[in-house]
Amino acid sequence: MKYKHDFANHLYKELEGKLDKKEIINLIEKPKHAQMGDMAFPCFELAKLLRKSPQLIASDIACDIESSLFEKIEAVGGYVNVFLNKQKVSSEIIKEIIKKQHHYGDLNLGNNGVVTIDFSSPNIAKPFSMGHLRSTVIGNALAHITEKCGYRVVRINHLGDWGTQFGKLITAYKKWGNEEEVKQNPIKTLLAYYVKFHDEAEKDSELENEGRYWFKKLEDGDQEAVKLWKWFRDESLKEFSRIYTLLNISFDSYHGEAFYNDKMDRIVQILEGKNLLVESDSAQVVPLENEDLPPCLIKKSDGATLYATRDLAAALYRQETYHFTKSLYVVGNEQSLHFKQVFTVLEKMGYKWASGMTHIAFGMMLKEGKKMSTRKGKVVLLEEVLEEAISLACQTIEEKNPSLQNKNEVAAQVGVGAVMFHDLKNYRMNDIEFSLEDMLKFDGETGPYVQYTHARACSLLRKGEFKLSNHDFVIDDDQSWPVVTMLREFPDVIERAVEKYDPSQIAKYVVDLSQAFNKYYGNVRILEEDGQKEARLAVVYTVMVVLKEGLRLLGISAPEEM
Repeated sequence: MKYKHDFANHLYKELEGKLDKKEIINLIEKPKHAQMGDMAFPCFELAKLLRKSPQLIASDIACDIESSLFEKIEAVGGYVNVFLNKQKVSSEIIKEIIKKQHHYGDLNLGNNGVVTIDFSSPNIAKPFSMGHLRSTVIGNALAHITEKCGYRVVRINHLGDWGTQFGKLITAYKKWGNEEEVKQNPIKTLLAYYVKFHDEAEKDSELENEGRYWFKKLEDGDQEAVKLWKWFRDESLKEFSRIYTLLNISFDSYHGEAFYNDKMDRIVQILEGKNLLVESDSAQVVPLENEDLPPCLIKKSDGATLYATRDLAAALYRQETYHFTKSLYVVGNEQSLHFKQVFTVLEKMGYKWASGMTHIAFGMMLKEGKKMSTRKGKVVLLEEVLEEAISLACQTIEEKNPSLQNKNEVAAQVGVGAVMFHDLKNYRMNDIEFSLEDMLKFDGETGPYVQYTHARACSLLRKGEFKLSNHDFVIDDDQSWPVVTMLREFPDVIERAVEKYDPSQIAKYVVDLSQAFNKYYGNVRILEEDGQKEARLAVVYTVMVVLKEGLRLLGISAPEEM
């Protein structure tokens, strides 16, 4: 970013204010091929303004710019292409990373403002499936990235711990349940009851009424219903906690849907007080036709409140508790309309802070091209996938490095990292086909490939006995330039990731940096005892720092040995 600004300043001076600096910065590009330079400025937009051909404008600018920052400036096809001074820029970047360490790339975009991130949010009494992985890892990565950009983050797990499904589950347990069976394997057993309920309900519609009856009892505080609900919730949280520990993910709040039961009447009263509620088919709704949206249903005809009411109550509670500047909801793409309605109602209620609320949508995890369904029992358990990934990592370590210390710890880091990275390298809006085979590959554009590159860098530093204290070196070789170019881009990548709420920017970046470094490693004798050894090891050290930080932003560990 620094060098882009320096180039922009020169252009601004040459253009004598024809474009402002922000416009110039936005126009500066990275050429597709290294032989075309490090940065390029297209002159096509200026052609109309200056009434000259883009080629002539580019030629004039290229002739007039003088700076020790640039090795060469040339005009090609309407572009001003600049080549940075490799020695000067390499030394500056390497020294900056060594000085800042993992703080390299820190940005102060947030100015210490609070961001609440609602993510993961599994349903209790149902297993933590691969379907929950996306919200969990995308939300966790966005939490790290947002903190890196100068915000304070509040991580919220809005548990699905309320709703008619609990009436169904209580009905199923009372009909077919066995206490000992549940105690031995709570989640799998409860899932089996839930699936059986839906199978039987297709033959006997009366079951649905029984489910509704038991949920009404739960809402009314019936002792037996509440006791069973609490038991189901406690057992679920134990299982979730085990999985979050494996993923190294933590939360600041586990307030689920039930927490807002006593906070929804206030929302109804506020809506009534602002004359926003109208009656429609005996239900209470907020009309949104002026916003081209269907009405937002607040209260059903039987007086029961709905998801929208609960999310309105949650938004108000979070604003009053945390005073957020932004509030992110990492929830599947199919909930887009719901969040549009909720955010619009909050704006109609007069809350200016609603403009800081964003739905971070994502595509589905598919199995054989279809959405995974808990109701039909078509579910792949996340814990089983993680265990299989760790087991595979163990086998690979035994084959390649049997004398490795802390084998089990490294296998867990690699196996879990493989599963998380497989998700995060994809743009979040794309659907992902569940494939254990692809997920657990340890070469190509994968988490283990990046982790192995980090471990390789650590090994070189140990063998070369690199000392951090010696900063007085000159990096003067063409071989390291592609690596330095990648290191230079790290802060820009972080900024793009936070602006687009897109962790895949960082996942793709660490793969590209790994590839550039491995090419460097293959072409250069890094440990050769000559006057440039320390400089080469400094390049290795900075790659190690940035790979470790890039993986951390994705929520993935970086083993020093593999």
